[in-house]
Amino acid sequence: MSGGQARRPVRRFPPLPAITDLVGRTPLVKIGSLASVPGVRILAKLEYFNPGGSVKDRAALQMVLEALANRRLTAERTLIDSTSGNTGVAYSWIGAALGFRVALVMPANVSIARKRITGAYGAQLIYSDPMEGSDGAIRLVRQLVEKSPNSYFYPDQYSNEANPLAHYLSTGEEIWQQTGGEVTHLVCGIGTGGTVMGTGRRLREHRRDIRVIGVEPAEALHGLEGLKHMPSSIVPAIYREEELDEKISVSTDEGWEMADRLLAEEGLLVGRSAGAAMVGALRVARQIASEGKGGTIVTVFPDRGDRYFEPRPLGDR
Repeated sequence: MSGGQARRPVRRFPPLPAITDLVGRTPLVKIGSLASVPGVRILAKLEYFNPGGSVKDRAALQMVLEALANRRLTAERTLIDSTSGNTGVAYSWIGAALGFRVALVMPANVSIARKRITGAYGAQLIYSDPMEGSDGAIRLVRQLVEKSPNSYFYPDQYSNEANPLAHYLSTGEEIWQQTGGEVTHLVCGIGTGGTVMGTGRRLREHRRDIRVIGVEPAEALHGLEGLKHMPSSIVPAIYREEELDEKISVSTDEGWEMADRLLAEEGLLVGRSAGAAMVGALRVARQIASEGKGGTIVTVFPDRGDRYFEPRPLGDR
């Protein structure tokens, strides 16, 4: 080494005990030119950095760990739940890592990528009527559990308080720390309600005036996979609409177009529900600016866009 230059210290990253220890601590990134609103910055929590590729890893792991601790989930029982895809992927890889069986009830029209990913982990796939959406999957899983109650552990992500607890314990605290306590608004899509409920509760413990805003599809029949149109849906037991300061409706076209813009203008390959969340965040930012105020808006991008890609027919390749 020339000139007596000091050797730079080697950064050491010790191995983690298990892949489940990688859940959480996802990055927060500033949205650039797409979100150019004077006095307001929009930050996105990139949940596809979780090992299963989505925000649902947090809730699924919390529900599983609680069930293992109280022995509701044992080697003799199969975990079964309804899912539109991401929670199913989370259950599947966690089941493979921790050694329990998984069965998933999902609408038959969920993306092929999600079907293949969950199947690759060894999950049993049971399809519900695609025209009934996530509610049809909920009804079918309840029927299956009622017929064979001793065969299954049914965590029921829509009613399980461990779902919002996961975000109260992790997502909300991470956002507070990552923004240095400067967050003023949380804008989050509504699926089970776990993310927006748990994250909002934790943030408000730090500061009561933080505004919590939910984003839902504008239509009952929509293409924003993972989100629920609450007025026409079975409302999850864990969802408390009175805890929201505001609710924003976003159309399918708006969500899809924004997801395309995030890819083209920000280099972020995210799902359509992330596009909808970004539409909501921009509306809030423009409202703040029109009032002559500033703020820091945090939104959650639940997953990557690549699991929505559909393979082309062989003749098109």
